[in-house]
Amino acid sequence: MKSRLLAGTAAVALALVGALLIVFYAQGADQRALRTLETVDVLVVKTAIPAGTSIDAIAASLVTEKVPAAGVAKSALSNLDDKAGTVAAVDLIPGEQLLAERLVPPAETADAKSTKVPAGFQEVSFQLEPQRVAGGRIKAGDHVGIALSFKDGAYKADPATPTTQLTLRKVLVTVVQSAASAEKPAEGESQDTALPQGAFMITVAVNDIDANKIIFASEFGSLWLTKEPIDAQDNGPRIERKEVVYK
Repeated sequence: MKSRLLAGTAAVALALVGALLIVFYAQGADQRALRTLETVDVLVVKTAIPAGTSIDAIAASLVTEKVPAAGVAKSALSNLDDKAGTVAAVDLIPGEQLLAERLVPPAETADAKSTKVPAGFQEVSFQLEPQRVAGGRIKAGDHVGIALSFKDGAYKADPATPTTQLTLRKVLVTVVQSAASAEKPAEGESQDTALPQGAFMITVAVNDIDANKIIFASEFGSLWLTKEPIDAQDNGPRIERKEVVYK
């Protein structure tokens, strides 16, 4: 009899504890939901901002948006009050929150247009028009594919046949120099759609054999670059000729 009474009392106590836990969890869920609904003012990039842009110019490309607190990055900025004299450390993309670490003193971007050459490699440079360098959107640190084209003499089966081959793959770009200027985009137009003008001097890191190929093609043929990420698909070398280009 006594044991049944104790068992009943324990069951009631457990039920009360369970009920209290459910109440506390529900209250916590309500509080979490309220925090999710709270909004915070955050600076968001409105139009593309190139690396190195001064803070004065950056301000015109930002908007203040109310963002749910749960979705605000830890270092997101709500104002530029203490950022005088800084510049954009990297290219800023429309739609991203402006993070404190994206704004740095100009001295910290001094080497932003160059990348260290891997051991055993050498650098070689060539000059190309914007359409041959992915519209001028290639920068130091990117990887590119280099296509070599010859009007004749490269295809041994028919020396007179014009040919193109994406011969060098995932080549590291170390320096990009440009005297180019971009046409000012129209109101509401992204900087990415502005047409680049002028020539680009591209420097890449390659081994001695590939450097020789680039020099030869620059002298006796022509070059065309693709912007080729490390994870880009590579289906192997293929020589393009007029009679097979549609296959």
